[in-house]
Amino acid sequence: MKKRAYIIHGWDGYPEEGWFPWAKIELEKQGFAVEIPSMPHPERPTIDDWVGQLAKLVGEPDEQTYLIGHSMGCQTILRYLASLNGQKVGGAVLVAGFFELVPLEKEEEKAIVKPWLETPIDFAKVKAATSNITVILSDNDEWVPLERNVELFKKYLNPIIVTEHAKGHYSGSSGIKELPVVLKATIEYAS
Repeated sequence: MKKRAYIIHGWDGYPEEGWFPWAKIELEKQGFAVEIPSMPHPERPTIDDWVGQLAKLVGEPDEQTYLIGHSMGCQTILRYLASLNGQKVGGAVLVAGFFELVPLEKEEEKAIVKPWLETPIDFAKVKAATSNITVILSDNDEWVPLERNVELFKKYLNPIIVTEHAKGHYSGSSGIKELPVVLKATIEYAS
């Protein structure tokens, strides 16, 4: 079986953003088949569309399937894992993942993010789908409050949590073009 990795961008993201192309190249060097899909209508992400898109892309998941998400892509991955019935994946690496965000000011943004924050996730099913979860957070993320999200990730999933210094939201606009910690975690899970 070939190792497959899927890198899922966030809200308003795109496949060529930030560290995604670098991660794709580096994982391919390690023998992974890597896809960075364009998620549907990234300016207005919806749970059904994004989880459905990921499910369609992955097809039949297996323990050689690795999921890497950024921001809303992490929410997508967790919800996808919760939808699996007894199927397992090799691991998930969640960059700037969240269960709470800083308060948003625009009503349109609040309306977009509300279902993502309020629709429950079955964490028992997530843990049944993989015991390999790494969460990567930054101590100066302008959207994801560090302490509260560390607390919630520990409570819900007890993943490996890596806190990095001054990486912002890890987006293209944060200037992050390489992210070795993603590569390290993914390769360790695939070993």
